Parts: sequence; C-alpha cells; structure tokens
Amino acid sequence: MNNELLKKLRQVDTPTVCNAIEVAQGQRGFNQFTKGTMLCSAPEEGAIVGYARTAQIAAIEPAREAADVIKQHRMNYYRYMSEGTRPAIAVVEDMDYPHAIGAYWGEINTSVHKGFGLNGALTNGVMRDLGDMPEGFPVVAGSIGPSHGFVHVRSIGQPVNVFGMTVYEGDLIHADRHGALVIPPTVMRVLEAAIDKLLATEKLVLEPANAAGFNFEKFEAAWQAFEKART
Repeated sequence: MNNELLKKLRQVDTPTVCNAIEVAQGQRGFNQFTKGTMLCSAPEEGAIVGYARTAQIAAIEPAREAADVIKQHRMNYYRYMSEGTRPAIAVVEDMDYPHAIGAYWGEINTSVHKGFGLNGALTNGVMRDLGDMPEGFPVVAGSIGPSHGFVHVRSIGQPVNVFGMTVYEGDLIHADRHGALVIPPTVMRVLEAAIDKLLATEKLVLEPANAAGFNFEKFEAAWQAFEKART
C-alpha cells in the first residue's frame, strides 16, 4: 500500500470504501464486511486503516492451563502484536460471542497496543474505560462492559471471525463507527481512483439535492447523470 492510498483511505469512511470497492470490481456483491451494529470508542477520530494482527480470547471461564503456561501465552500475544507490518490493527475474536463478558479493551491494554505502534482494534468482544483510552487508538467493538472477567488468550495469528467477517493475518482492514471491511488485494492498484470516481459521481446527486429549488424534475435529471457516470 503506497502512502497516497493510505492517506486517501484515512480520509473517507468505511461505507465509502465499501462502495468504492464495488466501483473497482465493476459490480455489486462485495461481501467482506461486518454484519451487525458495532460500537466505536472514538467515532470522532475517523477511520482505522492497517494490516490485521489476529488473535482469539475468551473470558467467561478461567483458562485451564497451568499459571506459567497462561503467562507465556499472554507474553507471546504481546510479542506478536509488537511485530509485523505497519500500519496495523489488532483484530481479536472473543470466542464467547454472542455472550462475551470480558472487557479486554480498556485503558491499559489500548495504551500498550498503541505503544506498540498499532492504529486501533477491531473485536466482537467487549471494551471499557470509555473516556480514558488514549487518543489515536479507536476500538470498534461488539459491546461495552465493566469487567475483564477471566479473559485469556486462546490463539495467535489464526483466522478470526468478527461479526460475520473472516479476517486472516495480514488482511488490510478499514474500520470506523459503521463497522469494518477487508480490502481485497485485487483492487489495491485501482482503489484510489475508484474512491475519487465514487465521490465525484455522488456529487451529481448531492449538489442538486442540497440546492434551493430542488424538485422531482431536477432529481430525475441528476439521477440520470448519476446512473450514466456509474456505468
């Protein structure tokens, strides 16, 4: 991913990228996005963009391994998150979903991950300490709760599922308050141009709709121009 594309992706929201991917693919049907309502710790901070560092956790029941094994899993997790290609996002599946109770993402854990150079986190699990998380590290999560429960690491670097979206280590993720998506490698070369084309064609409808004197006749003309520009 070049710097210009990265800059562009950070400037637009996730729905725009969803639509732009369909422009790049020349058809509807893109399906690599989260399904369901998610919560964002810092919606005003805009989009999170980065390559996925994946893991799985659980928290309802205590881990069954010996204490030293549990500690080693935890340290292996943090070492893993500290490594890898940047920009990066922690994508962590809570295995207890849809009954997740363990708030893995709070003030301390987000501060540690930000210190490692990650841009944010995506999870179907729980977050807490809203208002105390560091700036510049948004969390897009499945729910909010007060306790970490018996949270422990279950796997590192394996494929994960977050709200119906499968994520592999190294997938390029775009996420914001709407949810998240995986950017297909096949559209990378043309995605920046596709975003520009999408934004330009949307203006064909938005500008007349927001102008004085808008009516059905002006809508019809604008929509025809919009449809023609999309083909």
